[in-house]
Amino acid sequence: MTADDPPGARAPAPYVVAAHFVLGRVSARTPWWAAQWLAAGHDGEALREMAGLNGRDTRALHDLVPAVLAEMGVGALPEPLAAVTTVFQHMAAECLAGRLDERAVVQQAEEIVISQDYASEILDLPLGRLYGLDDEWQGGWGASVEDLRATVRGHCADQLAEPPE
Repeated sequence: MTADDPPGARAPAPYVVAAHFVLGRVSARTPWWAAQWLAAGHDGEALREMAGLNGRDTRALHDLVPAVLAEMGVGALPEPLAAVTTVFQHMAAECLAGRLDERAVVQQAEEIVISQDYASEILDLPLGRLYGLDDEWQGGWGASVEDLRATVRGHCADQLAEPPE
């Protein structure tokens, strides 16, 4: 879930958005997701306001997300490790379902590892162990692209096999 999610991407569950919010990753697609949630029958003042925002106003998005999440029934925000685990689980499921490219998984996992100061408990997660793989992918050295994709899919399966935090 990033600002460059494909326009046709479906809205993630509110608890996934909450996890991204904890990690400082508010997507420019959030107003679109709010509109999708409204169309699905959810309602609330903050949700309606979010649906009407331009995704480029990141400050307004950031300010409204907690109220939107509360209206959507999300309780307390998760701690950072639990948030990373939730995001990694979502990324793994999206990849294995064919909705997220393997290289995007690697790039997003690396962004998260870096944003969390290379915390060992994050590097120990299956998707955390992908850190550094983008260098190999970009450089064209080492494993073939198909082998890299298979490696990522294997780590995604392992991530989903781990119990959530």
